[in-house]
Amino acid sequence: MQGGRVGIVGGSIAGCAVALAAARGKADETVVFERATGELRERGVGLAVNEDRYAELEAAGFVDDGMPWAAVSSRRWFAQGEESALGREIATVPFRARAYNWGSLWHELRRRIPAAVEYRAGAAVVEVRDGADAATVALADGNEERFDLVVGADGYRSIVRASLFPDTQPEYAGYFLWRGTFPVERLAELDGLLRRGERWSAQEAATVGVTGGHMIAYRIPDTTGINQVMNWGLYGQAPASALGVKLDEPTSIPPGTMTDTLLDYLLAQADDLLPPYWAAMVRLTDRERFFVQPIYDLEVPGYVGLRTLLAGDAATITRPHAGAGATKALQDAATLDRLWAQASDWPELLTGYGAARLPVGRAAVDLGRRIGRDQVVDAPQWTDLDPAGFQAWLASTMRSDTVGGRSLAAR
Repeated sequence: MQGGRVGIVGGSIAGCAVALAAARGKADETVVFERATGELRERGVGLAVNEDRYAELEAAGFVDDGMPWAAVSSRRWFAQGEESALGREIATVPFRARAYNWGSLWHELRRRIPAAVEYRAGAAVVEVRDGADAATVALADGNEERFDLVVGADGYRSIVRASLFPDTQPEYAGYFLWRGTFPVERLAELDGLLRRGERWSAQEAATVGVTGGHMIAYRIPDTTGINQVMNWGLYGQAPASALGVKLDEPTSIPPGTMTDTLLDYLLAQADDLLPPYWAAMVRLTDRERFFVQPIYDLEVPGYVGLRTLLAGDAATITRPHAGAGATKALQDAATLDRLWAQASDWPELLTGYGAARLPVGRAAVDLGRRIGRDQVVDAPQWTDLDPAGFQAWLASTMRSDTVGGRSLAAR
């Protein structure tokens, strides 16, 4: 199947990857509608792609070694304890992954989109109407455009998803992720807290168990892709009054917008819960590098309509514990790319895509919920875990091939 006009609502990682798939499918015209007016490159959040999923995505042509990344080879688990400023080490487990900066990965995908694809920044879509022969995109400027296929890659607050399933809404999980980035060159300021001979390898990720949650930290490229920063996140709970936002629909507190009250609350939590090394990293993080992400998840009844389909977070919102959000978005595009080459018409493409991706999305949501329960809501008493107890607990909470994303070969 070749030709046709494709509209993509959302120009972030999922949207850019789908634009690549449409170009390879030889669509006559592809238009990407991105609400934001500036570059998305400054969204410096960390993400990881495990090596097995990377190999599949590289073979599919959606990532390559030229995209800035940092290697992760192992994951050290700590609990509060006086043995070290890092805490008491519970275990070290293999963890082979490539760590990316969201912004630099988006930039690399964006610049790989062929020039023939029209990327419209500042184009806000307000409505999508699905139909048997075409889907119509209505824009905030009053214009409307018809497409043979419209792809919803517009994230948590998806307009396309709302057009297909108006009664399906993301649900707040009851906790949040407090995030920040810390320049690697400033790690020397923390060295005085470590005992002689202690080390923190550049290829290690850390998980620090705390009461009611945990912290995770690993290196990623900065937004330029040249230098590195420590990407850290602390899962926990806080009164809605402290967060100062309504949680009945997806929201966040972007970098640089935290109130003094919220920042003081979170810093006090870090000092109270974390071993000294990690508490110092949080406290020394520049204020403009802090932000708060309330955790949501969402399952949809289906991935496709008559002439519309969903990709990335528009299709499935998963809790970030499994490290599979960006991977799944890229896999959505890779699956679309593969099926495009096989389908004889639009209905066949849509049917095949829905059948392939809906089970994967549901499995990812289920896994995120289970890990959230076991590592945050009903987290163990971390200080009581010995190596044998930890291994038994880890096997029960992460017993799935979908950690890091299910294989593209899985059905």
